[in-house]
Amino acid sequence: MKTILVPTDFSKHAENALKIAAQIAKKNNGEIILLHMLELSTSGNDALHTSHEIPELMFFKNAAVAKLEELENSDFLNDIKVSSIVQFNMAFEGIIENGKKHHADLVVMGSHGASGFHEMFVGSNAEKVVRNSEIPVLVIKKEEDNFKVESLTFASDFSSEIKKPFEKVVDFAKYFEAHINLLHVITPNNFTTTRIANEKVKNFIEEFHFSDYSIHLYNDINVEKGILHFAKDSNSDVIAVCTHGRKGISHFLNGSISEDLVNHAKRPVIAFKI
Repeated sequence: MKTILVPTDFSKHAENALKIAAQIAKKNNGEIILLHMLELSTSGNDALHTSHEIPELMFFKNAAVAKLEELENSDFLNDIKVSSIVQFNMAFEGIIENGKKHHADLVVMGSHGASGFHEMFVGSNAEKVVRNSEIPVLVIKKEEDNFKVESLTFASDFSSEIKKPFEKVVDFAKYFEAHINLLHVITPNNFTTTRIANEKVKNFIEEFHFSDYSIHLYNDINVEKGILHFAKDSNSDVIAVCTHGRKGISHFLNGSISEDLVNHAKRPVIAFKI
């Protein structure tokens, strides 16, 4: 994790994410790219010329540049290579594009979550990034002075399509020397026997050269609640999941467990794209 992209809107949640990104960067002499997107209201076909005068655009951009410079001088970023980017774009689109462009290894971003009507029809930028990013996304909910990952819960159905993204999960765990809790949640609507579920997880993990893990089968009313309850019971530092990145009507009807966790989990969530 040499290159870490950290989107910021200068909020407390974004600062919490930046502080944790700094701790990760210091661990392996990494660098941080700070990104601020200027989302301006639009009308007509050309937002930059029909809705805003050039002086107004420059005012917003200069103000953002000044705030980023102030952030770069924060004490917690001492001895870390930090660069800044300001762009006019939708936030989540800019995050996805810059992550690819700068070959980021990890996106770290803050989120306060969402619920109810707002969650269904608007969604947070973190939720949208988790759904679309090819790069692992670590979502932070609160400030942590000593960010550590000693115990990581990886929840999955352990199907064959999970094997490739799981390689990145293993790399993440090795980076922090973390123990992985391999979690299979069994629900009433998707029931399987303990014996079959246990065999499935064992067959899945035997292909990987990783021994610091344990297998857990957990019964709950649905998968999301099972993950949240197990993570709390086991005192896991981070929840790790894979996401399909469904779009359109499929996403609306099926939802996304990873996005639900981003909204509802109190502990950090890291998502890996399938």
